[in-house]
Amino acid sequence: MQVKCRKCQQLIALGDNIESTNGSLSHADCLRPRNLSPAERHLLFVYCSDHAVARCLPCDISFRQTELAADPLGSRTNMCPRCRRDLTENVRAHLYRCTMVSSEVTLRAQAVREAAQRLVKRSEEGGANGELIREAEATLFEAERLLKTEMSKRNQS
Repeated sequence: MQVKCRKCQQLIALGDNIESTNGSLSHADCLRPRNLSPAERHLLFVYCSDHAVARCLPCDISFRQTELAADPLGSRTNMCPRCRRDLTENVRAHLYRCTMVSSEVTLRAQAVREAAQRLVKRSEEGGANGELIREAEATLFEAERLLKTEMSKRNQS
């Protein structure tokens, strides 16, 4: 059973950015469910603003985050400014393998994504066991808290 967003009623996919309130899932941004999370954007700004974060293979061009295009009338971001191809997954892949990001922060960010995916999976398995959903939700909240703590260490130094 697939889970629908409580706000837009569209199906929630494993890679979507979600938020959860008392076991009820919704997209963090219904117009851009697969977009980078606020934490991912923050990490890119802090650690990757001085180098390329995505490469458009058809155009054979690399881009920094600030060089990527957005659709002002639509909901698309992280696009190649030349061919308009969505490079969001390329940017995300860069973030999780960038050597400029500390391994601890990378592990924490990955833990948040994995906890969100587990929460979606548990919700898809059915609400029969609310305890499993609450446990997955608590794991997600704790992973987010730990990531914020780790990110604040960088801001303090």
